[in-house]
Order: sequence, then C-alpha cells, then structure tokens
Amino acid sequence: MAEFASYFAGFTGDPAFSALVCAWVFMFGACVASFLNVCIWRLPRGESVSRPASHCPRCNAPIPWYLNIPILSWLVLRGRCAACGGRISIRYPLVETLGGVLFLAAWAKYAFPAGFAMDPAGSPAVVPALWLAFSGLILGTFVDIDHMYLPDRVTLGGVAAGFALSCAVPELQHETLWWRGGMFSAIGAVSGSVALWAVGFVFSKILKRDAMGFGDVKLVAAAGAFFGPMASFFVVVAGSMAGGLAGIVLLAAGKARIGGFREIPFGPYLAAAAVAWAFWGPPLVDAYVDFALSLSAP
Repeated sequence: MAEFASYFAGFTGDPAFSALVCAWVFMFGACVASFLNVCIWRLPRGESVSRPASHCPRCNAPIPWYLNIPILSWLVLRGRCAACGGRISIRYPLVETLGGVLFLAAWAKYAFPAGFAMDPAGSPAVVPALWLAFSGLILGTFVDIDHMYLPDRVTLGGVAAGFALSCAVPELQHETLWWRGGMFSAIGAVSGSVALWAVGFVFSKILKRDAMGFGDVKLVAAAGAFFGPMASFFVVVAGSMAGGLAGIVLLAAGKARIGGFREIPFGPYLAAAAVAWAFWGPPLVDAYVDFALSLSAP
C-alpha cells in the first residue's frame, strides 16, 4: 500500500490529489468512448452523431443525462433500458472502459516527470495526439467488427491528423524539428501502406479472390502518419501475425474453412498492433533484433 501511495505521489507530491487526477483522466477517456459508441452505431447507418440525442435503439425513449453516465449507468441499470427493459449490450461499458484505460495509460506514460513516468523521455504534448489516435482506432475497430469496413473518417482522417500533429508535435516521430516530424510522418504513411498493399496483392493472386480490403491499407497509412516508418512496418508484421493466429484458431474451432474461408475483419489486429507500438514498440523491436542476432551468432 505504501508503494502504491508513493506511486501516486510522484506527480504532485500528494497521493490523494494525484489519484483524483488519474480518476479524472480515466473518466474523460470513458466519456470520449461513450461518444464513440454513438459513432460506432450511427456512422455506418448514415445517421447524424449529434441529433437526435441519446436514445434507446429499441423503443426510441430518450436517455436522460443521469442515466447516460459511462460504465456506471450500465451497472446501475443492470444492462437494461430503464424505459422498455430491453437489453443493452455489454459492449457499451467495455468500449468505455477501454477508452478510459487507454487514455490513462497514455497520460501515465508520457505526461509525468522523470522518476514517475513509465517513459522518462516522454513529452506531455504527445498525450492529446495519442488520445486522438486511440479514439480513431477504437472507432475503426468496432465498425470493422460489425460491418467489415473501415470508415474513411478514421483512415484518411487519421492520415491527415497524423501528419498535422507530427508537424505540431514532432516528438510523435521522436524528433524536435517540425519539418522532420512531418517528413517522417509522410514516409511512414506511404511505406507501411505500400508494404501491406503488396502483401494483400500477393495473397489475392494466391487465393484468387480479394484477400484484404483497401481500408486496411489506409489504416496502416494512418498509423504510419502518427508514429513513423518503423511503426508502420511493425503494425503490418504484428497485425498480420495476430490476424493469422486468429485465423488458425477459427479453423481449429471449426468456425472457418480453407475453401470459402469465412471473412474476418483485419482492422482490429492492425489497431491492436498500433496501440502496442505506442506503448512498447521500440523495446519490442530491439528485443526481436537481439533475439535474431543471438540465433545467428556462432
């Protein structure tokens, strides 16, 4: 318990206040994710994300603000609509929890001073950029799961936002000059997406059918625009490995066949790889290089 208190004391010297700030950051992320839940439902249906106000999709009853508190309202209502009693998917609080966890993790990694941050070299200016990136990845992931496509607002919008933020916050690219941040952002957007397109092209020829949607290519471009060339290749490799493993599991479970293979969304695996890069990418690459060199050593 003393170690926990000293951890929270690292930011302000007051563990109670620092814990309160952490709770605020988590709830802010959960609130953003609550709005993302609205987007996940409405955007694929061509509906406005602002009008009408939040309502039950079954009975259309308006949801008052006090029943629209992220995570807590779902728990209090036991996963049911207060008006009609219809079930509310557990995905809603799960997405809100995911948003809160990612926002808090990004803030803890980059915003704290050395001695408290998980990454002493982190820059606080990186945090809002990561929050935006994570929001887009959450939105794209769950739309892809439901509808097997990635909205251009996430992918092409991510490319534009990643480039602009890399110029404004070159630390995203581990640089200090704005033009170098923009340069590496542009290289990252192009290099990784071309690499993934080439992989998809080869597999399409082998399978004699489309092996990958172009939205996946644009998502890698967005990841490269935010995090740079090495990140884009990491996302391609790690996302492909995770997706391939998931395909093997589906085959083993009898959920898919090699002939007429059931389509599975690739975007969530690419998004997970992008999040992994944001927190552990360079150390993972270094560990892999060291492992490869150890295997080749006499």
